[in-house]
Amino acid sequence: MNDDQRTPPSKVADDRASLTSFLDHQRATLAMKCQGLTGEQLKQRAIPTSQLTLLGLVRHAASVERSWFRFALNAEDVGPLWPGEVDGTAAEFHVEDADADEAFEVWHGECVRARAVASSFASLDDTVDCGGVTISLRYVLTHMIEEYARHNGHADLLREAIDGAVGE
Repeated sequence: MNDDQRTPPSKVADDRASLTSFLDHQRATLAMKCQGLTGEQLKQRAIPTSQLTLLGLVRHAASVERSWFRFALNAEDVGPLWPGEVDGTAAEFHVEDADADEAFEVWHGECVRARAVASSFASLDDTVDCGGVTISLRYVLTHMIEEYARHNGHADLLREAIDGAVGE
């Protein structure tokens, strides 16, 4: 993972540019953690007691992008990408039969749509009602940065377990 092509977030940007660039940086970090791996490696678990895989994280990222931006903020009638549960775990984490190329295509598509939804808001402080809860664009962007940062920590450990690669 020496070929870091991520764009670092600005250290002097306004709030909106800061939040969106930090989110894009986190998205790029997940992509970097998966870079150069085969479909089978992306399905590899770090420990046998956990369903967590890099491919599962990519599928999960696609789901949360869709849920927060398209469903919550944009009030689109979208269903889950990978519906159901298996043994109490969301189906997106069960990747035995999943297609890695499809998962990345879906994730990238959801990121494009999420950026479009975010840019349609005039202000970070604009709010919507989602199921009786008022949320702002600022909240969603901040939450998504937290979501990716947490899972990128998982991705660090998963990648190291796969091939020993480490890096920011």
